[in-house]
Amino acid sequence: MREEFHLFAWFRLANFESQLSILKSQIPNVEFKARGTWVQRWRVPLAFACGALFLFFATPTVGTLIVGAVVALPGLALRAWASGHLRKNQVLATTGPYAYTRNPLYLASFLIGLGFTIAVGRVWLILVFAVMLLGIYLPVMRVESATLAGLFGKKYTRYAQEVPLLLPRLSPYRRATDVGFDRELYLRYREYRAAIGVVIAWTLLVVKMILVK
Repeated sequence: MREEFHLFAWFRLANFESQLSILKSQIPNVEFKARGTWVQRWRVPLAFACGALFLFFATPTVGTLIVGAVVALPGLALRAWASGHLRKNQVLATTGPYAYTRNPLYLASFLIGLGFTIAVGRVWLILVFAVMLLGIYLPVMRVESATLAGLFGKKYTRYAQEVPLLLPRLSPYRRATDVGFDRELYLRYREYRAAIGVVIAWTLLVVKMILVK
């Protein structure tokens, strides 16, 4: 179980570091410090604790693993898509998935997290996951939104008025310049680590399913 936790913790930390590096590139002229809110400072330790909790209580089945994967895989695809549209460090990202939601990376992480929670096979852990979402991600998104508003001024204000914070709109943001996906950006932000982490997480759940039987 200790090895399982260490691997899952690595997955959560890699996911956090990926989001952090992307945010740094989005706001290169601002010294990114960990002071923020207490939620930002404790986000990684809380992820460790939840990883241990989920793995300890996990009772996965073939069905939950499959359904969870169906939910998580679109999240991986969305993270990859979003990373390929963060270019020109001093330009606000409004293309690709950013034309539908201001926080495609968090939306993608939500899908991956929800998929993992479903795969775990404990219904009550969905409540724990929901508390994490409301208590951690929403405050962080608001802090980051205020930071971007300070950096990009009216351009971000206009963008924020038309594009939702998290849940995507049905039509793309019309003011966005048509810019294609850049594979080099995906590699630069090392988003492939999220895919590796998901494979590790599902592997651990399969191992536990076999051991429980």
